[in-house]
Amino acid sequence: MRRAGRGRAAALLLLAAAPAGAEQGAAAAPRAASARALADDAAERAVAAALRDRAGGWIGRVYAERGYRPLWAAGGRLGPAADALLDDLETSTLDGLDSSYGARELRAQLAAARQRGDADGVARVELALSKAFTRYVRDQRRARDVGMIWADPSLKPKRLKPEAVLRAAAFPRSFNDYVAGMEWMSPHYVRLRELVARARRDGVAPADEQRLRRNLERARLLPGPWTRHIVVDASSGRLWYYEAGRQAGTMKVVVGARETQTPLLAGVVQWAIVNPYWNVPTYLARKSVAPKVLAGRSLASLRMEALSDWSAAARPLPAGAIDWHAIAAGTREIRLRELPGRGNSMGRVKFLFPNDEGIYLHDTPDRELLDRDDRHLSNGCIRLEKAPVLARWLTGRPLPASTRNPEQAVALQVPVPVYLTYLTATESKARVAFRDDIYGRDAARS
Repeated sequence: MRRAGRGRAAALLLLAAAPAGAEQGAAAAPRAASARALADDAAERAVAAALRDRAGGWIGRVYAERGYRPLWAAGGRLGPAADALLDDLETSTLDGLDSSYGARELRAQLAAARQRGDADGVARVELALSKAFTRYVRDQRRARDVGMIWADPSLKPKRLKPEAVLRAAAFPRSFNDYVAGMEWMSPHYVRLRELVARARRDGVAPADEQRLRRNLERARLLPGPWTRHIVVDASSGRLWYYEAGRQAGTMKVVVGARETQTPLLAGVVQWAIVNPYWNVPTYLARKSVAPKVLAGRSLASLRMEALSDWSAAARPLPAGAIDWHAIAAGTREIRLRELPGRGNSMGRVKFLFPNDEGIYLHDTPDRELLDRDDRHLSNGCIRLEKAPVLARWLTGRPLPASTRNPEQAVALQVPVPVYLTYLTATESKARVAFRDDIYGRDAARS
């Protein structure tokens, strides 16, 4: 497009400088462009006809759905996506994969097809590229065991069908950008893959390359940006959310301390709870609340209440009816919850994704914690810098300005996956670097 723009500017300059016959020359340019468009259309129809003759089985079904329009070629010519794929295939060892997927032979076939320009040759290379692409993506997306808790089993990666890979690739607006940006993988995976390549060029210690590999395996479990989802990295203390092929936003978060780690976990956010209670963990009731009550504090001064049990029909208990010595000793348990409102540990909203670890995303009144560089300070849950912003993205509407009604549940129209991961690898001054392995997950085989 830029070359075409320069051509039009040059034509205008010629018209100004040479009045005789210039109009005829300018008029010829659109006719030439129209002729090229007709030629490109004819070439593309010829390639489609060749694909119809050659494509069978699953790949034939995918191309039939497309009306046999090629993916890798336009105007009868194989485009830059083919070169980008071959670059990826030739460096597949960066993904921990052994095969080169016949990249050398494919490159030779690509060069020959470009030189000849015949429709049948283009169709042959088109199909070969699609088959290599689907095989590579399926291998690249294959999950390794890194200790991820699949709170929602539907999120656990399954072996992709080749036709699903090719259909997904045809969905984005720009196939060239999709292939060049490796957009079927998480942006975090693509970044780490580049760090592995840089480490090989610069030369790093084997132990550091092994750490990179472990980071890469964790990132392999994350979806690409075309899936609407949330990622929380417990190493950097950051959250990202994605949709429609792009990062829609990011924010700082407070995550679990060394002793109360945020787990590797994948679940699905289904509800936002506005003006929430905070159900106090039993160990905190024992270690923190009971000693304060025994020292003379009232539950009311702590903005808490005790309940008879953990059911929805639980009734309030008077503090005087509770054996606080037994609670402090750990021989009895009690259900305590912090009342909604200003200062509540959950802030204005929490986001629930069912899991057995008691982990959720929530607002926080302790804003100063978000200003720290090291934000490993929570009991495992994720405290959000911009909870109202995330609420609007998830629910499509703003939080109410104020409300006295506790525990207002807002169901998400479409539940959103959330992935809690741990990525210590980063870069500093254009070199591979690592954040502190505060959870010890890089040192132990994960």
